[in-house]
Amino acid sequence: MITQSIDTNPEVEKFLISLIRNSSVTKRILQVQHLTKTMLQLSRRAISRANPKLSPNELDMLFIKYHYGDELANKYRASIEENHM
Repeated sequence: MITQSIDTNPEVEKFLISLIRNSSVTKRILQVQHLTKTMLQLSRRAISRANPKLSPNELDMLFIKYHYGDELANKYRASIEENHM
């Protein structure tokens, strides 16, 4: 087996991969969900820390822009503006 990580002992990596392979589908899905939730939280926190003066809606727009692109961020902005008129 070719190692996947240059900073992990190959035997440890082999063991960790076997743990994943032997896990149930449910457990693997839950792990992916947890990792995704954590990544999204960290992304929101980084955006907020980098832009402390922005409103929550402006922070949401940046989050959407960074993760989903300008087109969706612009649609979100238009929706917010429409609902505040």
